[in-house]
Amino acid sequence: MIFNRQELTDSQLLDLYKKLLKPRLIEEKMLILIRQGKVSKWFSGIGQEAIAVGVTAVLDESEYVLPMHRNLGVFTTRNIPLYRLFSQWQGKANGFTKGRDRSFHFGTQEYNIIGMISHLGPQLGIADGIALADKLQNNKKITAVFTGEGATSEGDFHEALNIAAVWKLPVMFVIENNGYGLSTPTNEQYFCENLADKGIGYGMESHIIDGNNILEVYTKLAQLKAEMQENPHPVLLEFKTFRMRGHEEASGTKYVPQELMDEWAAKDPVANYRKYLTETGVLTTEFDEALRSEIKKEIDDNLAIANAEPEIVPTYSGELDDVYRPYQHEEVNPTASSENIRFIDAIRNGLNESMQRHKKLVIMGQDIAEYGGAFKITDGFVELYGKDRVRNTPICESAVVSAGMGLSINGYKAIVEMQFADFVSTGFNPIVNLLAKSHYRWGENADVVVRMPCGGGTQAGPFHSQTNEAWFTKTPGLKVVYPAFPYDAKGLLNTSINDPNPVLFFEHKQLYRSVYQDVPTDYYTIPFGKAALLKEGKAVTIIAFGAAVHWALETLTKNPEIEADLIDLRTLQPLDTETIFASVRKTGKVIIYQEDTLFGGIASDISALIMEECFESLDAPVKRVASLDSPIPFTKALEDQFLAKNRFEEVLLELLKY
Repeated sequence: MIFNRQELTDSQLLDLYKKLLKPRLIEEKMLILIRQGKVSKWFSGIGQEAIAVGVTAVLDESEYVLPMHRNLGVFTTRNIPLYRLFSQWQGKANGFTKGRDRSFHFGTQEYNIIGMISHLGPQLGIADGIALADKLQNNKKITAVFTGEGATSEGDFHEALNIAAVWKLPVMFVIENNGYGLSTPTNEQYFCENLADKGIGYGMESHIIDGNNILEVYTKLAQLKAEMQENPHPVLLEFKTFRMRGHEEASGTKYVPQELMDEWAAKDPVANYRKYLTETGVLTTEFDEALRSEIKKEIDDNLAIANAEPEIVPTYSGELDDVYRPYQHEEVNPTASSENIRFIDAIRNGLNESMQRHKKLVIMGQDIAEYGGAFKITDGFVELYGKDRVRNTPICESAVVSAGMGLSINGYKAIVEMQFADFVSTGFNPIVNLLAKSHYRWGENADVVVRMPCGGGTQAGPFHSQTNEAWFTKTPGLKVVYPAFPYDAKGLLNTSINDPNPVLFFEHKQLYRSVYQDVPTDYYTIPFGKAALLKEGKAVTIIAFGAAVHWALETLTKNPEIEADLIDLRTLQPLDTETIFASVRKTGKVIIYQEDTLFGGIASDISALIMEECFESLDAPVKRVASLDSPIPFTKALEDQFLAKNRFEEVLLELLKY
């Protein structure tokens, strides 16, 4: 191994050695503790320390770094107090996740570190969003994100690289090519000779670096950082290294040929660098021994602090209160001025007024810029706010949602438009596993609104007609909004954008240009969790949302003798159970009406809640009316049969006779 100090001083060389030695000594201690059962799981980075240390040492403390399992050197180089790391690994309160997640599955804004999730890929998109926020502020900051060679096969890897290249984002994509993805060797993971070659397809600068040579890592990245600051662009970095321990300690390394272990043991980054510093007279034996003693004492002292910390005592309130970031609704009442507009106009007006109100709000989506979006809602927004804030995206929903999370982490608000709600399936992972869980896991909110044009009745077929709200009402941490009227659409959209939690905002396409209402011309908000009682009666409670509200109104107009409470839920999460229960206790009969398919829809949960809370008030079974349990078809006759609309009246009349 050849070391080239270039212009580095002796002090800088020794500083890198200290940074390299510290995670190694902590790791050696952890291997003892895991055998003693004092740590439940450990992902060792022994042999890879030079990458984590080198990357983090090059970055300023204000620049974000997104590490993975084996990057202890990131955390120690950022000088996180060791007792907090030990508490994290022991699942105690002084850690970063209150015992809710393990090892390195955490982030900390205090140290500008954004931890990983086990799905790996989304953190690459997060880095895009963080870097986009920095680029918009022209602050010359760089973002570094780690991944392994295994994760380069994931779609998120390719989506994130493509976005970074197209948008010229200052991201260092760090691939630690350590030979194995758990037990699968690289020759069974990819066919190209070097992973750095994948950057070529995205028009991206890429480099292969000896990941065990701390000086090569540090000096090359320092050079690249300076270039990226002057001319923002992404760089793909493949670090050749090796994993000397198992994927995690329990898996071992029996699947690795011994000659390969011996070959890489000779390339140990700590031992070789120590030898170089000793031979050049920069490091003395006495200094080395004193440094090791100092670090070991720091480890032991901080372990004692963590060991003395009591175990977490669980409480229901403690857990449930952290699912969402606390948010005090800001009630803004409209003036008397209003105009009669369509549902689609109300959405547009809400977006426009929120863009004016929140200068760090960015809208992203396919074809939303000059073209104005598939439904022309953002037509003209580029002229008003520029392409920095109204951004066409490549067709890659997953990385775009993750980028929204990155924007939120770095102080922005993000709106992601799904061209059709059906397409959210390709962005499902970051929504339910990243946005939804971030506040609960480590206290980081996800200030992202995902707009969801949805619904049938337009003969658009199975891929453009779903109303898939139940995919998300099941997931703790998400809020789900589904207005039926222009007034509600504008007010609830404004609230969604204000709320720092992730919101799925459903917009029924058939309502866009068919429903008109007087809507205030100025800015206003509507609180979540408050249903609207559209009609009042004593005979039956009808609960609906979205287009089904209008279908219910048509049925009641056709049958004026029916005295019904008609409840428009407006928000599905949070759900206004108070209004629901009060109505059911008054009428004794209830029918729940949804456009979604029957089994597993939110009507099922509402029915169960009513049975649990209002059973003694019921005079008849709770009825649910929904679409057929099949994909939604294209031909009008088939779609009409599929939709719940043509079955509601019959079920309602039968219920009234019960």
